[in-house]
Amino acid sequence: MLSKPLYILVCSENHEKIQMAAMAASVAAVSERPVSVFISMGAIYTFKAGLSDDERYRGGDFSSILREKGAPDALKLLEMGKQLGEMSIYACSMALDILGWDETDLEGDLFDGAMGLTKYLSDAEAGQIITF
Repeated sequence: MLSKPLYILVCSENHEKIQMAAMAASVAAVSERPVSVFISMGAIYTFKAGLSDDERYRGGDFSSILREKGAPDALKLLEMGKQLGEMSIYACSMALDILGWDETDLEGDLFDGAMGLTKYLSDAEAGQIITF
């Protein structure tokens, strides 16, 4: 039985939400469910190239515990999901414009490009959408 694609909107710069989004995306992708992730608003800061973990992750007490206990890094989880399953990741074109960034300002080869929210939501009509 084929699963509906999973569309994940990540808008918060909160570490715990980004971590949960990365876990959900990677588990779905390696479980043979197509996944599309859209990074926007405050979440885009997490994906800026060249940041240390202290600069990259902002959150509450649980963020500190995740890092202290060596939980898998959210960016690494997304990278593994892309390698082992069908996953695409898009940066919000509006967020990039507002910040004066382009795709070269983002971390590594994680992104499949920039996209507008209208297009993303249109694509998401074919599947299930969740937000973090």
